[in-house]
Amino acid sequence: MKLLLLAHAFNGLTQRLHVALREAGHEVCVELDIADAVTEEAVALADPDLVIAPFLKRRIPESVWSVRPCLVVHPGPPGDRGPAALDWAVLDGAADWGVTVLQATGDYDAGPVWAWRPLRLRPQATKASSYRHEITRAAVDAVLEAVTRGRPGPPQAVPASVRGWHGPVPVAARTIDWARDDSATVLRKVRSADGHPGVADTLFGRACRLHDVHPATPATLARAPQGAPGELLARRGPALLRRTLDGAVWIGHVRVGALKLAATRAFAAEAAALPELAVPLQRDAGEWDELHYAETGPDGARVGWLRFEFHNGAMSTRQCERLRDALRSLRARPVRLLVLAGGSDFFSNGIHLHDIEACAEQPGDSAADASWRNIQAMNDVVHELLTLDDRLSVALLAGNAGAGGCFLAFAADLVWAHEGVVLNPHYKNMGNLYGSEYWTYTLPRRAGARGAGLMQRRLPIGAREAAALGLVDAVLGADAAELQELAAQQAAALAAACDHAQRIAAKQLRRAEDEARRPLAAYRDDELQHMHRNFYGFDPSYHVARHHFVTRKPHAWTPRHLATHRK
Repeated sequence: MKLLLLAHAFNGLTQRLHVALREAGHEVCVELDIADAVTEEAVALADPDLVIAPFLKRRIPESVWSVRPCLVVHPGPPGDRGPAALDWAVLDGAADWGVTVLQATGDYDAGPVWAWRPLRLRPQATKASSYRHEITRAAVDAVLEAVTRGRPGPPQAVPASVRGWHGPVPVAARTIDWARDDSATVLRKVRSADGHPGVADTLFGRACRLHDVHPATPATLARAPQGAPGELLARRGPALLRRTLDGAVWIGHVRVGALKLAATRAFAAEAAALPELAVPLQRDAGEWDELHYAETGPDGARVGWLRFEFHNGAMSTRQCERLRDALRSLRARPVRLLVLAGGSDFFSNGIHLHDIEACAEQPGDSAADASWRNIQAMNDVVHELLTLDDRLSVALLAGNAGAGGCFLAFAADLVWAHEGVVLNPHYKNMGNLYGSEYWTYTLPRRAGARGAGLMQRRLPIGAREAAALGLVDAVLGADAAELQELAAQQAAALAAACDHAQRIAAKQLRRAEDEARRPLAAYRDDELQHMHRNFYGFDPSYHVARHHFVTRKPHAWTPRHLATHRK
């Protein structure tokens, strides 16, 4: 079928549908929802069999839905209506939920149901994480069913938990009363607003919005200074520790103005006056920090698991340096296999654009200088992985990866992902960036001559296509939970394999031959010459694109690599 995806932005769900529908054999194009006249024109040009709206913030015009079947993806079960379905579900602690594909009519979320999928929401997940995992997977299944059916399905019974119409969440419903709210209440309120709009609050007397909040353990509280509910007690990595009625929470990120930054970055001077409650890399998993390391398996077949949970997959210079130092320290550990497990929502998305944008306002600094520092630090991390030649390495993708985050993964010996992972192994959408992270070495090594086309294509690719191209070595399971289970089995088997010594010898030989042919330093220097022009040259495209991205500037037109109907 000819399908037109109409979306407010080319977000993760829209990208996953773009991949899944193309894999199913459909002809797919995209139009960003800019204005009714633009949508009307796109439909006339594309002449689709169906218009599918996975992510909208306003109505489809009657001039379109009245003459063309338009399917809306609603992140709630049949009978649920309103623009903040998932916000309310997380805020209310709902467990049984769903995704509905319904036909657009004159009433919001009230048209005929074409398909739907029930799902279970994880009790501790944020709204954003639920959207990226459970909602996205259910939405893909429901859309594929609806497209295959080509007409409305049988009448659906409304689940008992559904309340019908409910509008946006009032600010008061998520306002935190630090003197009265316990930790569970604070966490539920912030999780229901993460990653947009965040919970309005104040820190150090300044207005901000809270994101990325985690529970503090009793062990943390025992080490922290005493304080009244609402008082800021300590810092760790990006986060500030704030007292609640019955405990404390770590506040990882805040939005101040347009920028979402680490809390210790946004309030650097104030945070510096607080005591630091550092924790070792290898510790109890319940003790929160961005980095965590654990080992499994018997002596002689040990597997090391290095997890890095960087918010939204963005890696600032500080975070890159922490990951680099962790990799260096782990060289002394007696493991046969090191698994580099990124975040649960994103493996990595490369350099931290919000952090870079913030540097443009700092005296004596600039966005160009911050970009240069950040890309050098990313390169250092990748270099550590490329030169880790005395053990095998695996990049474990439980979430999506983009730009430099893809090439961090490709630096490992093996890349494992689940079916729902989407990769964007290109840089050009960010102001025509050339890219670094040794991509000119790792991409040809994995994908051969086909790799060059990926850098120009600018489109997302699914895990199955990535495996066919050689970018992913194994697709394990349908989702992140299955991936974790299967990866543990595969890793244990790989670490215990009798040919381990031969694998290491072959790896060392190939690295030595590659280095003799052309040193890694030469790849890095060549890439950075291009990046220096991107950051400091006469063409401001990167700086303009970055500014538009972090400030969420509305799209003025749909990029032509998406709007193929406009070529």
